[in-house]
Formats: sequence, structure tokens, C-alpha cells
Amino acid sequence: MKAWRIILAAAGIALGAFGVFRLFSELPTYSLLILGVWLAAALVIQDAILAPSVVGVGWLLRRYVPDRMRRYLQIALIMIALITVIAVPMIFLRGSQPAVKALLLRNYGSNLILIIGIIAAVTLILYAVRVLRDRTADLSA
Repeated sequence: MKAWRIILAAAGIALGAFGVFRLFSELPTYSLLILGVWLAAALVIQDAILAPSVVGVGWLLRRYVPDRMRRYLQIALIMIALITVIAVPMIFLRGSQPAVKALLLRNYGSNLILIIGIIAAVTLILYAVRVLRDRTADLSA
């Protein structure tokens, strides 16, 4: 197994080096600067906004939400966050491209609200089923 790790690590390093070579050899300097700013901004957003907010939401859930409900709420929040991360750039870019690129002509804001509603409804139904199951187990015991 150790040999596979070494082979995979070497392949990963080689592919990464090839990608960096292609970046520096094929992109203009201005695009590299924009890429650097974008990567730095992503790092700052992750470490200064997203990570502390996830810790804060987790602390609030632990403090104010019962254990049985918290599981379902955490799963729903994770799904909503992942879908929102995908949808937000599409919402902001809507209408910025020609009609040939029909992907950005859709109404992602409405679709995001619809999907969040579906996630919330399914989560509530699953939680209600869990509560009913626990009550019937308590009555039969």
C-alpha cells in the first residue's frame, strides 16, 4: 500500500506542476493577477466569513435545538448551503451573457427558493415521522 501512495503522490505532484506550467505559459499576466486576487478573496471569505459562521450556527444549534431535531436541521442547512453556493454566482451573472448561453437566462433566484422550500418540507416530514416513530415506540414499551 505504501508504494501506491508514493505513486499517487508523484502523479499528483506531476499533474499539479503541469497545471502551473500551463497557467504561466498560456495565460496573460493580467489574467494571472485576476486569478491571484480571486484565490486570495476566496481564502479570506472562507476563513473570515464562512468558517466562523459555521461554528456560530453549530454553537447556536447545540445550545437551543434539541438533539433529535438538530440532526435533521443540520442536514437541511448543509444541503441548503451547498445549493446556495452553487446558485449565488448564477443569480448574479443572470443576463450578463448572450442568449446563446441559455444557462444564464434561467431564473435561479426563484429556483433557489423553490429548492430550499422542498428541502425544508422534506426535512419537516422526516422529522415528523421520527417523532411519530418515537411516540409509538414509547407507547408499545
